[in-house]
Amino acid sequence: MKAVHFGAGNIGRGFIGAILQQSGYDVTFIDVNAELINRLNQDRQYEVVLADETKESFTVTGVSGINSQENSEAAAAAVADATIVTASVGPGVLPFIAPVIAKGLAARPEGAAINVIACENMIGGSDKLKSEVEKHLSKKEAEHVFAQSGFPNSAVDRIVPIQKHDNPLKIEVERYFEWVIETKDLRGEHPALEGAIFVDDLVPFIERKLLTVNTGHASIAYNGLLMGYQTVKEAMGDQRVVDLLKGVLHETSLFLTDKFGFDQEDHQEYVRKIIERYQNPYISDGLDRVGRAPLRKLSAGDRLTYPAVELNKNGIEPVNLERTIAAALHFDLQDDPEAVELQGWIREYGVAAAYEKASGVAVSSEMNLRIKDYYETAR
Repeated sequence: MKAVHFGAGNIGRGFIGAILQQSGYDVTFIDVNAELINRLNQDRQYEVVLADETKESFTVTGVSGINSQENSEAAAAAVADATIVTASVGPGVLPFIAPVIAKGLAARPEGAAINVIACENMIGGSDKLKSEVEKHLSKKEAEHVFAQSGFPNSAVDRIVPIQKHDNPLKIEVERYFEWVIETKDLRGEHPALEGAIFVDDLVPFIERKLLTVNTGHASIAYNGLLMGYQTVKEAMGDQRVVDLLKGVLHETSLFLTDKFGFDQEDHQEYVRKIIERYQNPYISDGLDRVGRAPLRKLSAGDRLTYPAVELNKNGIEPVNLERTIAAALHFDLQDDPEAVELQGWIREYGVAAAYEKASGVAVSSEMNLRIKDYYETAR
């Protein structure tokens, strides 16, 4: 079996590429990073180290690389000959890999079913890639390609800490991972992917990750910074931060189990694992980095405001979420344009109006008034 993976970066090598190899595929990485591609073709393998006290490692073998900038024909030919195509290049790069994928898929023989899976931190990543691929196909080619090429959406979760090694291919990742794939646009049988979960509807799993992993991370960052810490490891050593985190995730759990009907025990086990990940000292991150882009994180459909608003609608006052929102409004980082803009709004309009501007939550609402009180108390 042959897998083509676009993106030879940390997630590509440490997560998707490793899973593909463990599932029995020979993996060809396609990238524009000449150093990584040359090293892949030289070594034909790389080391993956698990970021925990064991430092357990394994070798991913049978790998190769193609520089799509220098040899787009070879990249398209690899797609044409592949069993599966995956990508982890970043949402903004999907349009740039689409022409090569389109050319490769168009060259596949009739009846050669294949699945193309975008493994990005975004909703509808494969849908986005499909629409970009379509732009590079004639009507006749599109009929041929989409009759046999599935673009199932997926949700991925694995922390890859910031790192630097003498060997640029070596990669350290956390032991935990989750790769959930939606079945509705699959072609042929489910692809062989070790540890992947196939589901009919991806939305519950996307929201579960957003409102547990991402909300939890935000809680640690904003509350930890307010208490004077700089890293996740430092913040998680303070029981006040941990208690706020547990409170926040209890509140998002109420919303998630009510909305999607998740089994209570299964969901609590999921939350327990997420908290355990934050407590792993080997994958600590800077709180400034985690807290970046506060306007996006405070927006109506995102990790903090969304669950808080929905819980308020259901008559539940989410104290911990609201305290975390107040802490986020204190986020002040000079090299983050969103933080600079947020603090400018607060100075110009006041905190309640600034939060309304960021989130759409009315100044006059009880929720906004409580957040204003928490903000002022925290100063």
